[in-house]
This record gives sequence, C-alpha cells and structure tokens, in this order.
Amino acid sequence: YSTCEHTLARRAREAHMKRFCKAQAIQRRLEEIEVTFRELEKQGIKLEKLLRDENGSPADQQTQWTNQLLYLVQKKNSLMTEESDLMIAVQELKLEEQQWQLDRKLRSYMNREETLKTPEDHKAEQEILAQLLKVVNERNHLIHIQEEKRLSEL
Repeated sequence: YSTCEHTLARRAREAHMKRFCKAQAIQRRLEEIEVTFRELEKQGIKLEKLLRDENGSPADQQTQWTNQLLYLVQKKNSLMTEESDLMIAVQELKLEEQQWQLDRKLRSYMNREETLKTPEDHKAEQEILAQLLKVVNERNHLIHIQEEKRLSEL
C-alpha cells in the first residue's frame, strides 16, 4: 500500500470510531431522557392528585400546583423535542455508515482495470452506485427535515 492508501484507511477508521462514539453518546442521552420522562410522569401524577383532592386548600397552593404541573408539561415537551432530534441524528449516523461502506465497495470496483471487469462486476458497480445515490438522497431528506424543524421553531 502506498502512503496515500494508509492515510485514507486511517482516516476511515477514525471516522468510523467518531461515528461509533457519537452513537454511544446519543444512546446514553436517550436512556437519560427515558428516565427523566418516568420521573416527570410520577411528579405529574402526584400534582394531579393534589389538584383533584384540593378540599379546602388555599388558592395560592392550588395556583402553585398548577404552575408546577405546567412546568412539568413544558419540560416533557422539551425532552420530546430533544428525543426527536436525537432519533434523527441516529438515522443520520446509520446512513453515514452505510454510505461509507458503499463508497468503499464502489472504490474497489472502480480501482479495477476496466479490461479485467466482468459483466457481473459492471452490474454490481451500477447497483452499488444506485444504492449510494439512494443513501445520499435519504441523508439529504433528513437534513431537509432538520432545517424545516429549525425554521418552525424560530
């Protein structure tokens, strides 16, 4: 292998590890969000019971409970938005990994001498190229969704 090929292989490994680490971090955060959801749900149930059983509670106390309940709803909505963003990021990482693997396969076919390629090789090369284009379009669609989401939040 030439120095260039070694460098490309090293960069590919580094990119793969970076995607792997990012996927692990996303998974940890999704688990944290799930735990927080459960905690918010428990707190919300307590507050709802307090509001329903308000027999003789001062109006200030009821207002405070209502405000706490609204805060919990806002927090839950915020976490749901974050969870949605993370799920998109997971999809994007999967597509990025798929694109990397297809690109590697395509390069192996393209690096072959044209005169040595069989009709099956040409067909496989075209199929890989079609798959690669599909993955790129899917990634583009995800980016478009993220942009629309960002604009709607503004």
